[in-house]
This record gives sequence, C-alpha cells and structure tokens, in this order.
Amino acid sequence: MNRVLVIGPLLILLSCGGDAPAPQRQQGGHVWRDPQLIDENTRAVAREDADIDRYLRRQGVDMERSPTGVRHKLLRDVPGPVARPGQRAEVAFRVELLDGRVCYASEAGTTASFIVEEDHVESGLHEGIQLMSPGDSAVLVIPSYRAHGLVGDMEKIPMRST
Repeated sequence: MNRVLVIGPLLILLSCGGDAPAPQRQQGGHVWRDPQLIDENTRAVAREDADIDRYLRRQGVDMERSPTGVRHKLLRDVPGPVARPGQRAEVAFRVELLDGRVCYASEAGTTASFIVEEDHVESGLHEGIQLMSPGDSAVLVIPSYRAHGLVGDMEKIPMRST
C-alpha cells in the first residue's frame, strides 16, 4: 500500500548554469567517450558548484550538501518517517533560478504530486524529498545536472542560466 506524503511548502532553486554530464555515443555497438567533453563537463560542474556556494554565502544561508551536489535546508522539521521510493509525495512548491526569477509555482492552496523515484520529475527533487517527512518545509538548491541540464525545460527554465 502506498502512503501519501504531504510535504509543506517546498522552495526549489535551480541552478541551470552548468552542462549536463558527458553524453555517451553509441557507434557499432561500442561506447565512445570524448575525453575533452568529459573534462569540460567536469570543469562545468565544479564552476556551477562554486557558483552555488557563492550564492549561498551572499544569501547568508547554511545548507547541507549531498554527495550529488543537491543542497537542502529544512525550514520546518516535523518528526516522522521520511519519504521512501514508491510513495506518493504531495508538494506545494516554488521553482526559481538563482537570480530570483520564479519559473513555476503551485497555486495557493494546491499541491502537485509524484511517486518518489518513479515519476518523471527532476532527479534532485526525488533526492531531496527523501530527506523530508510529512509536514516538513524545506529549501532545495538543485544543480542543473540533477534538474533540467544543459537545455533547460524548453519553456520557462532557460538554457545555461543561473
């Protein structure tokens, strides 16, 4: 039985300034990797990580950093079990870029829902939601490679924006 998790207001900041991880090309059954692309993407991830750190320092915000680079800060921590894969999460949210532009937000009094680790939402959101229990409120800063990557979402989240 899937339990429904209702997560309080969730602010998600996306840093869309970095490149996605290096693409792999298939040719004749072989996987080819371009070392130059891998090196550039490694540098881009490091630059984006530094940009996020500078942003957080300017804002005076201290956040936990996961091994994948997703930052999180619980604003309201309600005791209880955290979300697990396969559970439905319901969130009130606001997505904004590091420059403050709001890209998406849930309507007042409404939520969006998704199945943890199954639905097609940002991988950084799947990661962050699993740090929260029902009723929690948090801020997540999700690097581009765990959100919309190099091209943005082709609607409101621009390509290579921060």
